[in-house]
Amino acid sequence: EVQLVESGGGLVQPGGSLRLSCAASGFTFSNYAMSWVRQAPGKGLEWASQITYGGAMTTYAESVKGRFTISRDNAKNTLYLQMNSLKPEDTAVYYCAKYTGRYAYSMDYWGKGTLVIVSS
Repeated sequence: EVQLVESGGGLVQPGGSLRLSCAASGFTFSNYAMSWVRQAPGKGLEWASQITYGGAMTTYAESVKGRFTISRDNAKNTLYLQMNSLKPEDTAVYYCAKYTGRYAYSMDYWGKGTLVIVSS
């Protein structure tokens, strides 16, 4: 059974940092691209970032580029999102998602999410 469990969310002041983690199990983590997707209160899903199966290629939404860094540790079956210079508009539930291929394609499994609140 595929499982994705996010952690690391919480309350942070504007300008602060957080690192999210996503522990993966039930599949060969190193064979698949992964993604972070977020949903702000009252809004739709927004893709934030993705990383290829080996970690060599990463892409970011314009809204987070230069502030967020996606990475992965295939030995630990864990995906990360380092978030710096956080803004109130980054407040959202953050989900990790598994792609169906090594370089992306479609998302087939999602975690339950972790809440990030950016507020003073």
